[in-house]
Amino acid sequence: MANLNPSHTTKQLLAGYSGIVFGGFGLHKFILGYTTEGFIMLAIAVGGGSVTYGFTLLVMQLIGLIEGIIYLNKDHEDFVNTYFINKQGWF
Repeated sequence: MANLNPSHTTKQLLAGYSGIVFGGFGLHKFILGYTTEGFIMLAIAVGGGSVTYGFTLLVMQLIGLIEGIIYLNKDHEDFVNTYFINKQGWF
């Protein structure tokens, strides 16, 4: 049984919705506490997007969309075990 904290439910919903809306900029990673992964997504989206005319921003947005849907569809205990206890940073 995971250490269930009420803030985990809030973070699950907030990370899921922000992954869908602002996923290209890695906001959902920052919400979950994965700053390195968040900066990687932000750098690829902004830096690469300026060079590739926004193509990499679209790719990062697709990744954020997929991760947001995964966050919202996971059972709460499974979400806590995966992202807070085991610290899985990607997908």
